[in-house]
Amino acid sequence: MGYCFDKVIDRRGSGAIMTDCLSARYGREDLLALWIADMYFETPGPIRAALETRLDHQIYGYAVAPESYWQSILDWEQRIHGWEIPHDQLTFIPGIVRGIAFVLQCFTQPGDKVVVQPPVYMPFLNLPRANGRQLVYNPLRIRMTGGYSMDLAGLDRVCREEKPKVLILSNPHNPAGVVWPEEDLARLAEICRRHGVLVISDEIHADMVLYGNTHHPFPTLSATAADISITFAAPSKTFNMAGIVSSFCVVPNPEIREKFFGYLEANELNAPMFLSTVATEAAFTQCDDWRREMLSYVEANVDFVCEYLQERIPDIVAVRPQASFLIWLDCRGLGLGHDALIDLFVNRARLALNDGEAFGPGGEGHMRMNVGAPRAMLAEAMSRLEQAVKTLK
Repeated sequence: MGYCFDKVIDRRGSGAIMTDCLSARYGREDLLALWIADMYFETPGPIRAALETRLDHQIYGYAVAPESYWQSILDWEQRIHGWEIPHDQLTFIPGIVRGIAFVLQCFTQPGDKVVVQPPVYMPFLNLPRANGRQLVYNPLRIRMTGGYSMDLAGLDRVCREEKPKVLILSNPHNPAGVVWPEEDLARLAEICRRHGVLVISDEIHADMVLYGNTHHPFPTLSATAADISITFAAPSKTFNMAGIVSSFCVVPNPEIREKFFGYLEANELNAPMFLSTVATEAAFTQCDDWRREMLSYVEANVDFVCEYLQERIPDIVAVRPQASFLIWLDCRGLGLGHDALIDLFVNRARLALNDGEAFGPGGEGHMRMNVGAPRAMLAEAMSRLEQAVKTLK
C-alpha cells in the first residue's frame, strides 16, 4: 500500500511522556528525545478511524467487550505465531506492568524472592522492590559474537539456592532485542518447574520480530511451559497506541488461572474500556500491512544506526536487535564513568536516551536508543553524537 514513515510529527505539547517530561527527567528541554518505548510514527489510520467512528456516538456509557474483540486476539495469535489459545484461557489486563504487579501480589508474599535476568526492562526491577519482594539476579551472558544469552546453569543454581517464587521473563528481550532460542526457553521452563517457580512472560514486543527471526510464545514451548506460566501481550508497542490500555493475559494452567482470574475479577481489573476494544480489534484485523511496512522501515533504521556507529563512532557498539525498535548501545569503549557518559549524551549531544544503569547489573556503560522514528531524526541524532564524541578527544 505504501505508508509514509518519514513524516516528522512534533509531539511537544500533546502530553507525550517522550517530549513533555524532558525538563523534569533530564534537566533541559532542548533535547532530541529517543528514549521511552513508543514510536514517532502515526498510529495506523484504521485504528484512528475506528476510534473516531465510535467517539462520534453521543454517549460514552458502560460498554461490554464484544465477542469480535476477543476473537480478533485469538485469530491474531493463531495467524502470526501459530498459537491456538482456548477462549477461556484469555482475559483483559489493564497494562502489562500492572499485570506483573498483580501476579506478585496474588502469588507471593512480602519477603518472597523474584528472579530477574539483567540487564532488563526497568519495571522488572522496580516492581518487586516496591511490593516488598526480594530481587534475585541471574545476569545474562555477553556472547563473543555480540548480544546476550541466558545463563541457564546459573538459573538452576539460583533457583536451588535462593528458592524464588517467581521469574519475570522478557520475551523478546528488552533492552537488547533478543529473540530467545526455542531450546533455551524450553530449558528455562524445565528448570522453573523443577524448583516450583512461576514464570511471568512479558511478550509485548512479540509482534515486532526483525530480519526473519521467529518469536516463540512461552506457553507453546512445551506442556511444562504452559503449565507454569502467565503470559502477557498487547498491540500497544506494535501499532503505536501505548496510551490506550489494551493488554491481555493468557493462563493455560486451570489452578493458576482460577486464582489469578479470580483476583482480577474480585478487584474489577479484567474489564476493558470501550476504546481499548475498538482500537485492539482494528489493529488486529486491519493493520497487518502497516505493521509489515513499519518493520521494514525499522530494519533500515537499525542498519543505518549500526553502520553509522561502525564507520564514524567505533567506540560505541550497537547490539543489533532481533526484535522491536530499540537499540542497546555499548558505550564502554569511550572509557567514561557514569556521570560523564550521561553528560556526553544529554549536555554535549543534546540527546535523551535511557540510562543503561537503570536496567540493572550489566547495564553500566550502556544506553538504550529508540529508532522508531523518521530517518531524518536518526541522522540528526547520529550527527550530534558524532560531534559530541569528538569533543572528548
